[in-house]
Amino acid sequence: MNQDSPPTQRFALNLMLNERNELLMLLRSKTASLGAGQWGVPAGKIENGETPREAARREMCEEIGGGHSVKEIDYVGPVRDTYYGGQFEIHLFKYLWSSGTISLNREHFAYAWVSKESICNYDVMKGIEEDIVIMDIWPTSFLNQSLVPKHLL
Repeated sequence: MNQDSPPTQRFALNLMLNERNELLMLLRSKTASLGAGQWGVPAGKIENGETPREAARREMCEEIGGGHSVKEIDYVGPVRDTYYGGQFEIHLFKYLWSSGTISLNREHFAYAWVSKESICNYDVMKGIEEDIVIMDIWPTSFLNQSLVPKHLL
């Protein structure tokens, strides 16, 4: 798909780090339309009439519950995806987790706070490494190099 074509869908992604610089990852259900049975971040489609920031907050509450406190520390967007032919528009939000509890919805069945040293042990969705690099969360040396687009290495 041409990067100049309108996106087929728009997504807001939430990359949350705790005080130990660990990233919150969610294990997606085996019936998910994208990334079934893989690890991802709290994310979802941006609905009509919704801003990317509104969608990010809504998805965060839907997927991990509302009983937490986070502070937004960075935003990048819109960017086009690399792994699905450029058909998706992505908005990336980076947060610092302050406190709270995680209450998963039916879309996920586990969560983990993942360190840069252990990220390669997780079967992550296409694009997660790219998002980590774009948001300058961890050096590429900690990521699966085959999953990082060459232009970001």
